[in-house]
Amino acid sequence: MVVPRHPLTARGLATPYELVATDPAQGPCHEANPDQAAFVEAAILTKDGRLSVYDPLVIDKGTRAAARTVRPTVPRGSTVGIWFGFNGTDLTLKSSDRSHALAQGRCVNGVGRSIFGQFAYCNAPAFFRAAGTRTAKKHLKIPALGTSKDGLPCPTTRDFSVVDQDGSDNVVTRYLADGHGRIAQNNAANRAALSKTAHVDAPRYRHHSHHHKPGSSTPAKPAELTNGSDNLLLTQFIDPALGCTPFTAPNQSSDGQASSALPLDELSAAARQQAPVALVPQNDPMTLLDGRTSVRKTNAYRAGVGMPRIGAGRDGDGAAYCTSLFGDPAGIQRVFKDKALFTTAPSPDPGTAPNLFAFLAARANQTFTNLGCDRLLHVGNPVELTTDGNGLVVDAVLTRLGQTPPPSGDPTDSASPSSTPSASSPAADGDSATPPTDGADSSSPPAATNDSSADPGSGTPSTSMTPGTPSPSVSETSN
Repeated sequence: MVVPRHPLTARGLATPYELVATDPAQGPCHEANPDQAAFVEAAILTKDGRLSVYDPLVIDKGTRAAARTVRPTVPRGSTVGIWFGFNGTDLTLKSSDRSHALAQGRCVNGVGRSIFGQFAYCNAPAFFRAAGTRTAKKHLKIPALGTSKDGLPCPTTRDFSVVDQDGSDNVVTRYLADGHGRIAQNNAANRAALSKTAHVDAPRYRHHSHHHKPGSSTPAKPAELTNGSDNLLLTQFIDPALGCTPFTAPNQSSDGQASSALPLDELSAAARQQAPVALVPQNDPMTLLDGRTSVRKTNAYRAGVGMPRIGAGRDGDGAAYCTSLFGDPAGIQRVFKDKALFTTAPSPDPGTAPNLFAFLAARANQTFTNLGCDRLLHVGNPVELTTDGNGLVVDAVLTRLGQTPPPSGDPTDSASPSSTPSASSPAADGDSATPPTDGADSSSPPAATNDSSADPGSGTPSTSMTPGTPSPSVSETSN
């Protein structure tokens, strides 16, 4: 994805990002394709602690936006952070032609040649530092979490009942697509304008279809593109089911409406999450380096979501993370305890499961496998799924961790997950989106470790909103 020059300024935020395939030989990328769409989310924090969000637009390279973007207000002295999400697997940032946009934005795509995958950020460490300063001075107030319907504190993105294999990834941004695949920001004016010009020859990638005859002039709503993210899952599915309200701020690109966002979720989690706290572990597939765990890359990822560096003890340890996720009452056990609440809630992906509980169970089942918890703990998957004749997950049972036999061929010694890290070659213009090493607002790079150099490889997709194929611990029932 091509980053515009001076991305942290009002002009840069209002300039569309451009999506283009890194290897055209494998086919083009289209922002209107829900499986290829990339998303950008920004937060603006003023000197006096006023917080707003803004969704920069992404369009196909060589095309024009469906509508003019809203120019945000960025008062002098503000700190801007930018975060990226992707519905594909590997998102690589590149500076626009004849610019040093990645350096100007202090953008981080990974470590060296090894990118995170679906996630990246620009100037995030400076944003979280500024937020900490404003909070300490009482200029910025982080709201209380509240109490959920189950009597427990409302969850955050660092709650073990919410996280999956790659927590704190992707964003909440939504875009609109017209019938020609052109993209616009999601606001009332654009929805009205695109609805007037939309016809049944709708975007070729739209999931639903219309029953009108081809060529009809019947108006249709513009397609809405969303990023499958942990943040969207929490704020728009889990929170409503539990009677919780997320931390929001006015969205300058969407008529000033109150909006949640990744940086707001992380500020809330940092301030309010009670122990145990789910911090990104070293076995997160997005932080692996050449298939091995990496303190350096994990710290680079954590810096982008306002988390502390890996500390002493078992902080960042994969086995400890798996144990808390699947063995602690605050983890997946809470999802099963709240089954009645989640079963009546809508599913983020009806093609995977018909309700929120079944979706979360399918997600947990796959997370156990993708984190390598079976190899790290030498136990079988404790989440057993039941599917119907159409392959939909319709129910699940959670067994006490350690009571499920490990899979055959389980190694006798602890091993790192075999997932290959997301990686790419450096940007063609030589502008590398790696952790910054200098500059007043730059975060210090993660401490060097014995990590091996990363080679290009394929990444493991996120399970945030798309559980995909469950692991073998699945039973099937006829419909």
